[in-house]
Amino acid sequence: MKDRPFKILGVQQVAIGSKDKSKLNNLWVGLLGISVNESHTSKDENVVEDICSFADDKLAVQIDLMEPFDVSRGPRVDNPALNHIGLWVDNIESAFNWLSSKGVNFAPGGIREGASGHRVCFLHPKPSQTHPLSGEGVLIELVEAPKEIIRYFKLQSEG
Repeated sequence: MKDRPFKILGVQQVAIGSKDKSKLNNLWVGLLGISVNESHTSKDENVVEDICSFADDKLAVQIDLMEPFDVSRGPRVDNPALNHIGLWVDNIESAFNWLSSKGVNFAPGGIREGASGHRVCFLHPKPSQTHPLSGEGVLIELVEAPKEIIRYFKLQSEG
């Protein structure tokens, strides 16, 4: 669509959940060798997560290893186990407004600061009465890219 006022730049993260993230850490950190860059806890979003990557590079795709803060309440970050995929976007406000106007259902909370300090919003995995378009079972996070990542992808597309 030529009138799209934003561009998806690439994959920012893949978020994986389990009731007990120590098992995820054993595989991803212990056996596969990924590094934990930081940890984050949010009671409101019911998540305890380790934000990991294979390289110390802003362009490295993050692997977020998550468990519920409280397994007795939602949202449950361990169900489904592949919790969400995050995409870099060059202009989150334009993306949010334009996609909403096209009927895309967003999760409650709107645009806000995410665990990595970037502004984020989530496309809901299910449609609603008023917004019939969704991630069709997949939670999709839009992550506003920092200026240096936007510049990098612009240079790549120019050849």
